Amino acid sequence: MDKVKVLVVDDSAFMRKIIADFLSENPHIEVVGMARNGKEALEKIPKLHPDVVTLDVEMPVMNGIETLKQIMREHPLPVVMVSSMTTEGAEHTISAMQHGAVDFVAKPSGSISLDLYKVKEELIRKVLLANHANVRAISKSSQSTGIATNQLLNPFSQQASQRKKIVGIGTSTGGPRALQHVLTKLPATIEAPIVIVQHMPKGFTKSLAQRLDALSSITVKEAEDGETLQNGTAYIAPGGCHLLVHEAKGTLTARLEQSQPRNGHRPSVDVLFESLSTVTDYEKIAVIMTGMGSDGTAGLKKLKESAGTKVIAEAQETAVVFGMPKAAIQANVVDAIVPLEEIAEAIMKYVEG
Repeated sequence: MDKVKVLVVDDSAFMRKIIADFLSENPHIEVVGMARNGKEALEKIPKLHPDVVTLDVEMPVMNGIETLKQIMREHPLPVVMVSSMTTEGAEHTISAMQHGAVDFVAKPSGSISLDLYKVKEELIRKVLLANHANVRAISKSSQSTGIATNQLLNPFSQQASQRKKIVGIGTSTGGPRALQHVLTKLPATIEAPIVIVQHMPKGFTKSLAQRLDALSSITVKEAEDGETLQNGTAYIAPGGCHLLVHEAKGTLTARLEQSQPRNGHRPSVDVLFESLSTVTDYEKIAVIMTGMGSDGTAGLKKLKESAGTKVIAEAQETAVVFGMPKAAIQANVVDAIVPLEEIAEAIMKYVEG
């Protein structure tokens, strides 16, 4: 197996060395070069031909966001952002994810993190995963092929359309960009609340919600424990908390829990979808999008056992990582396989069906 060639970009010599040393310890990774800033990185990419770039967010000369935009324009490559845990760092990271970064690793204690060893395994894992990411899906235009939304399988019957609806969305790697594509196309008048699990640490989900809210017609916010779910609003599970939906007397409320992670995830898509399976007075539309692994499939099985659920999976050609949609498709719990650009339309077809 060929080694994954990595270019490490960081303005700190110490951070460049420690990131390079950590990555080089893995037998499947070769660090082919280092750069002090975005300008230097852009000069080195055509010469070194890296498979993956690790990119600091905050740098002089050319910052991480501007560098990323240029990489995606000129040399589309999988990019893993390395950011600080500050509010500003989180905002920049979310912006980077929506401009094409595959994933990110948060420095534990600021731009110079002496304790970077705490995220060493995460860094290695995400670099190896990034090498398999579908960069064409990120960099290509919004033109796409796939199952057209007028070919959705088994739309809700006329009788079912009189019932209230709720939409659940699960996603992971590549999710912030996918959520932007979907949520910005939903009308403010959508007759359903939307509950979302995006695998992401505490702090970053708030920045994600704020950015998506600014771009969308619907309201997007971080979910709060005990709040009543309203039509036209999307609720994102806070990092570090499971999001569950509770039904009482026809009203839905959000419940946040810090129970054990499920398959390494908190929030977990399975936990959200399983809670939706207990909701009886609503039709459910579940969407599973880009992400590594199979989180969501067990929950979808529970949902399909309960009446009145339609499941949409993102098509392989647009998924940055096809793991989560693929697992759901293979489990035979999916009603429609839809490219990213058509998922919002598919949701509306089911909501209005």
